[in-house]
Amino acid sequence: MDFSFMSEYWGFFVKGAELTVLLSIFTVILGGIGGMLLSLMKLSRIWVLKAIATAYIEFFRGTPLLVQLFIVYFGLPQLGLSFNEFTAGVVTLSINSAAYIAEIFRAGIQGVDKGQTEAARSLGLSHRQTMRKIILPQAFRNILPALGNEFIVVIKESSIVSVIGTRELMYNADTVRSNTFQPFEPLIVAALIYFILTFALSKLLGVLERRLQARD
Repeated sequence: MDFSFMSEYWGFFVKGAELTVLLSIFTVILGGIGGMLLSLMKLSRIWVLKAIATAYIEFFRGTPLLVQLFIVYFGLPQLGLSFNEFTAGVVTLSINSAAYIAEIFRAGIQGVDKGQTEAARSLGLSHRQTMRKIILPQAFRNILPALGNEFIVVIKESSIVSVIGTRELMYNADTVRSNTFQPFEPLIVAALIYFILTFALSKLLGVLERRLQARD
C-alpha cells in the first residue's frame, strides 16, 4: 500500500475531521435538547403531548436516516424551506438523534426511584421543581453511558451527509480517492481517523463516568 499521497492531502483529512466533529457537536446538543423535551412530553399526562412525542419517536426511529436526509435537503425546498449542505446535515442528524435520545432520557427518568419524587413532593416542591432539581440530575448520571454511545454513533453516522456534498471526513476521503486514483488507501486513513475520534471520546466519557461515581 502506498500512502505517499498524505504529504499532499493530509489537510483534506484534517479539515474533514474538524467538520465531522463540529457536525457531531451541534447534533448532540440539539438532539439532546430535543430528546429531553420529547421524553418529558411522552411522560406527560396530557395525551396530546404524549401522542405527538410517541408519533415523532416512532417515525424517526422507523425510517432510514438517508431518506430523512433527502427529505430535508431535497424535499423541504419544495415547501420554501431550504438549507445549505452543512445545515441540512445538522438538522437531519439532530431530529433523528432526538428520537433515540428521547427514549434514553425516558428510561433514565423512569429508572429513578419513585420514592425520590414522593419525598420531594412531601417537602413542598412542585412537579417542575422536582424534575429539575431531583429527577433529571439523577437520570442524567444513569444515562451517561447511553448518551456517550449515541455521541459515538452520531460521529460515525455523520458520514452519510457526504452524499449531499457536505465536506466532512468521508466526502474529503472520496475527493482524495478521485484525485489520486487510489481507491483503498484514503479509506484506510478515514477509518483510522474515525476510530481515533470515537476511541478518544469513549475514554473521556469513561473518565467522566468514574468521577461522577466517585462523587456519589
